[in-house]
Amino acid sequence: MIYDVIIIGGGPAGMTSAIYAAKRELKTLLIEKGVIGGYMLLTSNIENYPGFLKISGTDLSALMEEQVRNLPVEIVNADATKLELEGNIKKVSTSDGTFEGKSVIITVGGGHKKLEVKGEKEYTGKGVSYCATCDAPFYKGRTVAIIGGGNSAIQDVMYLSDVAKKVYLIHRRETLRAEEARQRELKKKGVEIMLNTAVEEIAGEKLVNSIKIKDRTTGEEKRLKVDGVFISIGTIPHSELAKEAGVLLDDKNFIKVDRNQETNIEGVFAAGDVTGGVLQICTAAGEGCIAALSAYKHVKRPYWG
Repeated sequence: MIYDVIIIGGGPAGMTSAIYAAKRELKTLLIEKGVIGGYMLLTSNIENYPGFLKISGTDLSALMEEQVRNLPVEIVNADATKLELEGNIKKVSTSDGTFEGKSVIITVGGGHKKLEVKGEKEYTGKGVSYCATCDAPFYKGRTVAIIGGGNSAIQDVMYLSDVAKKVYLIHRRETLRAEEARQRELKKKGVEIMLNTAVEEIAGEKLVNSIKIKDRTTGEEKRLKVDGVFISIGTIPHSELAKEAGVLLDDKNFIKVDRNQETNIEGVFAAGDVTGGVLQICTAAGEGCIAALSAYKHVKRPYWG
């Protein structure tokens, strides 16, 4: 079978693409290597997605997935291993076989950016975590440090402050970059905020027991006793396969797209976190919508396109 559109990735961008593609009666295949939902599944509370005052990432993902599964969308649980994107028919090789389509939408998101400091790799899973909602229960009544200054870091702080005895928020800049509303909530939690502070080392024995931090203004270094370190400093796009297939990336390895979410290769589109920009669920959904409608125009060539 040759699909009209193959969507790689099952986060909010991928699911929205699938919804719009199916509504346009395109033969649609959605490939997801893990659990459908993407980063949404790691988000405890979402308060800025239109239509919901507050909803968990798990619940929002479940609602989106239900909508997708009620449409004629084929879903394959497999890992994409190679893309052949030139020509009229695109090929996507996976751990479950090779699939062909007239268009491809890449919505593979990204991974956690690393601090790249001594001890980070050694203590990952032994006190170093990149997922507060996953690992917070292990730190009930203990002391933790969250590294970062954006919305995701603040969200981790809010989540952990209800579990841990003591929470530090450490950010290497002078000001936080998170939304002002989130910063106001943060002040109510009694979290100790350490700005202009860089983490130099993560240390411990069998498990993490301290971090070495440096005041970037004075140069002063000191040890801070903590039981856990949660790193929330951004996203690295999963764009390697796309690059190997000839898709152009920017200087930060995000996929370059135009206003129609089209890449440099005709019939190949990208949406969501893998394209950079504003990394939010509503943005990913909007880009997924545009990508699907652009794929429809590419495949069907409507007179109004």
